[in-house]
Amino acid sequence: MKLTPISLLLLAATLISSDLAFAASKFAIPATDEGLPGEGPIRRYGWFQNLWERKRSDWAKKVEQDQGALVFLGDSITQGWGDNMGNSFPGVKVANRGISGDTTRGVLIRMKGDVLDLNPKGVVILIGTNDLEEKASPEVIAGNLKLIIAKLKKHNSKMPIILCHTFPSSASKRRPADQIKKINQLYFAAVKGDPQVTVLDTWLLFADAKGDAKKLEFPDLLHPNKLGYAKWAAALRPLLATNGFIETKPEDFAMEPGFVSLFNGKDLSGWGFRAKKTFKQTAGFDGKKASDDSRYKAINGRLVVTTPPEGRRAQQLWTTKEFPKDFTLKLEFRATPNADSGVFIRKPQLQCRDYVLAGPWKDLKNYKPQEWNEIVAVVKGGVAHCTCNGEVLNAEFKVPATGPIGLEGDRGQMEYRRIRLKTSK
Repeated sequence: MKLTPISLLLLAATLISSDLAFAASKFAIPATDEGLPGEGPIRRYGWFQNLWERKRSDWAKKVEQDQGALVFLGDSITQGWGDNMGNSFPGVKVANRGISGDTTRGVLIRMKGDVLDLNPKGVVILIGTNDLEEKASPEVIAGNLKLIIAKLKKHNSKMPIILCHTFPSSASKRRPADQIKKINQLYFAAVKGDPQVTVLDTWLLFADAKGDAKKLEFPDLLHPNKLGYAKWAAALRPLLATNGFIETKPEDFAMEPGFVSLFNGKDLSGWGFRAKKTFKQTAGFDGKKASDDSRYKAINGRLVVTTPPEGRRAQQLWTTKEFPKDFTLKLEFRATPNADSGVFIRKPQLQCRDYVLAGPWKDLKNYKPQEWNEIVAVVKGGVAHCTCNGEVLNAEFKVPATGPIGLEGDRGQMEYRRIRLKTSK
């Protein structure tokens, strides 16, 4: 069709008007970096500008609707999980604030409208991979992360923040393993010692032996498939439970005849700290929901050993009673990725960890990562036969003639429940 001069003028006017409207939108990417917080890349590709403006303008219409949500903040990996995060957290009000292609600096400049204005009850962060593709240094990326965390903390000093390690990818995607590992090291250093921020090891959760993504979970070596998202959701659930988003009531459980409970599910009665050298009790927590340092907490039927803000801190909680007779001990545990803990039987420690990542028994067939697993220790004549979900961990674990039961915390979060014991007659 041949355009007349008047038609050409009208078309030009329409295009100019459209460009001006886009540029004038408060949801558009700023035209330059001048005056913007942070450092490093802000993407301005045409497709990205359109997506950025459309996503943010749509979210602005839902600010009231999304008040008090658990906000997921990130890039295409977060966006690709869907508006309701794949129905991974039933009953939880969620708000997906991921924009495909975004960078740490992009997230930083959209914090107020997309996140803070929602007054979130919690925030889950996964960001940084696209910065690498744009050749930002790990130091610049971590510097922006610090500013993001600072904004969240200033808005609400009690709101739980879960910081996910940047996922593995591939050098073929301009995201080499050594650079991603460096980002994650700097991320941890940025929040070390801050009890408001929990770091979740989602790099080791997904990395292969070379530190890259696995095609089974990341077909394009960048974005997770259903299997990858399911693993991410499973890794998050223990932390969401600890922070009161899910599992807000204890599950029903009928104890076997002859067993007595060592943990009432409501508080830490019957448990305390002991001195390392003398092994005498130094603190008891009868009637208390948490230890004096809040490392151990009773939450809805679970005895939770929280993630230490400093990364690792070995600590033990012991029963106030000792058990000189032969007995059968049963309990269930759940570990976040690479978490390290232990169960003390009278005094020696049986390693209790996220076995598949932390070992020492990495080849257990019945172990269920980030789900509940049962340990059974049968003590007879100074030897304990120990199993996990029916598989033998140690058939001849030597133990003293008497002593208490203990639970250790070291790295990551560990949870215990249904801790019960049956004494032999």
